[in-house]
Formats: sequence, structure tokens, C-alpha cells
Amino acid sequence: MTFRASVITLYPEMFPGPLGVSLAGRALETGAWSLETVALREFGTGKHRQVDDTPAGGGAGMVLRPDVLAAAIDSLSDAGEEPARPRLLMSPRGRPLDQALVRDLAAGPGAVIVCGRFEGVDERVIAARGLTEISIGDYVLSGGEPAAIVLLDAVVRLLPGVMGNDQSGTHESFEAGLLEHPHYTRPAEWEGRAIPDVLTSGDHGRVERWRREQAERLTAERRPDLMPDMGTALICKD
Repeated sequence: MTFRASVITLYPEMFPGPLGVSLAGRALETGAWSLETVALREFGTGKHRQVDDTPAGGGAGMVLRPDVLAAAIDSLSDAGEEPARPRLLMSPRGRPLDQALVRDLAAGPGAVIVCGRFEGVDERVIAARGLTEISIGDYVLSGGEPAAIVLLDAVVRLLPGVMGNDQSGTHESFEAGLLEHPHYTRPAEWEGRAIPDVLTSGDHGRVERWRREQAERLTAERRPDLMPDMGTALICKD
């Protein structure tokens, strides 16, 4: 099953962008996944193909119209497909994108991704077309396109065969609920800094224990929210 990504955007020229190079680009060339863009402007109303209008109740900015966005979504050939692709709206108020969600998406048939613009999207189309709002962080972008690229890059690299060595994705930050351990390579000593002896000991058991300890240490220092018990202990200690 090929992972199918359909991106609804006012700026289709932004794609594939970074998704056309490196792992994602090679996977796109080999057919491990497919990407289509749907130009929202083509579904606009009137002579100027208007896609937005002023917010009800007043206020600054413009809001994407529900009829225009619904027409773009409905133009996709998903009718009767099982399993149905999830419909995602990139939005700063959405569910945070995390590795668990990335893995769920990678195991599925693909996704329809709506890139918001302006002040936002009419709430009625979110409900009527079953859009799930997804956020890549607690900040605001000028549009959903960069967020869509981030999401797709995270998903595509987990598709079967994309990384070459399928084990590559199992020893990374967030996969075991921890940040990733430190990495080292040649030369053995650089600017007076040596590779930790344990990594050159040849004792695989010691290496694995060291890596786990380092992952726990870094997580406790930098992301104690990922380790609630340790985070609480650190706060109490301070």
C-alpha cells in the first residue's frame, strides 16, 4: 500500500520543497509514497476566485470560507476507499504532533492535509468534513505549509524501506519515551575530548546500559515532562 498525501494549499508551488530531496525525495521517486497538491484558489468564488472573507462578529484579518474549503476537500477521489485517509488541518490550536501520532500515520493509507492561512478556518467546515487539528508547536506560522512539510517528513521516513535500515528509527528521541543518548565517532580524541571508554570497550551490555543512563540523564535535564516521576523529584530537590 502506497502512502498517499494530498495537500490543500493556496501555495502549491511550496511542494514538494524539502520533501523532494534526501530520504523523502528518494522515496517519492521510487513510489514509496505519493504527493499531490490541490490549489485552493481554483475553488474560489467570483471573478477573483475569493477564498476568504471577513470574520463574523468583526475583528482583524480574514477567515477561509467553508464552502470553498469543502469544495477542495470534496474534489479528492477518496470516496469508498477503505481505510479512509485521515483529514488533518495544520493549526496552532491542534493536538501536538508527537512520535506516537507520526507512527500511527505512517502505518495508515496516507492523509489529506489542509494548510490554513490568514486568521484561520471557518469552524463549520472543520466539523462538517471531520478535520483533525494538528500543531507542530506553541507558535504561529504565516500558514500551514511549513507545518505540513514537517509532518510529512516525520511520517515518510518511517515508511517501510525508506531509511534502508529499519532499526534506524527505533533508537531515536521519543521512541522509548526518552531523548536520544549522545553519539560519538572517529577520531578517538578531538580537541582534547575523548570518546567515553565504555563505547570502545567492546562490552555491548555496558554500552547499552550507558546509553540508557545517558538518555535518562538528558531527558531529566532537558525534558523532565517526559519523565514525570523524575521531574517531580527534581522540582522537590530544588
